[in-house]
Amino acid sequence: MLEWRQKYAINGIILYLASTVFVCYLSFNLKTGVVQPVTWNALFWIIILFTAVNSISKSFIQESQGRLLYIYTLARAEHIILAKMIYYSLLMILLSVLGFLLYSLVMGNPIQDFPVFMISAVLGSMGLASALTLLSGIASKAQNSSSLVAILSFPVVIPLLLVLIKCSKNAIDGIDRSLYYDDLGILVGINAIIIALSYMLFPYLWRS
Repeated sequence: MLEWRQKYAINGIILYLASTVFVCYLSFNLKTGVVQPVTWNALFWIIILFTAVNSISKSFIQESQGRLLYIYTLARAEHIILAKMIYYSLLMILLSVLGFLLYSLVMGNPIQDFPVFMISAVLGSMGLASALTLLSGIASKAQNSSSLVAILSFPVVIPLLLVLIKCSKNAIDGIDRSLYYDDLGILVGINAIIIALSYMLFPYLWRS
């Protein structure tokens, strides 16, 4: 409920998302459907990545010490981190769907296996949201926390992005689904590992 009260931030992120998509369209200066599928896929995930970083990286950083202390007295650490992960996962899924609609409108839609692409997008959004939420909590305990989130997120997000790009590229090409079930399983596994580690480690961070 506290996060949802800051609707101005959500509106700013939506404006950022729309502006980024429009800049990509102007940069290529191409008609709809002309851009190559590989380029289309790479640009889409770059947009989603930077949208996630801008919307989630300040999850804990923006909280005042007084509010954090108040929340500390209300709920367990496990509940706090799970609540933030659920909220930001839903927010990222919404932004990903909105970004996909805007992006497809101006850049075309080369996807042949739409259900698998959307499953990849949902799993990717959840993974990015969970990882960046935990990293924001870690960075909030240090100085230059905004810069620290970007530094810490690089080794965590890159493996997730590599699998995401591969899955979405297979969906764009329309490859037989049985050939990349393992990649979807890896996405589910990465999400499970991030959530489990957050649930176990965040209480120690929260008490500090």
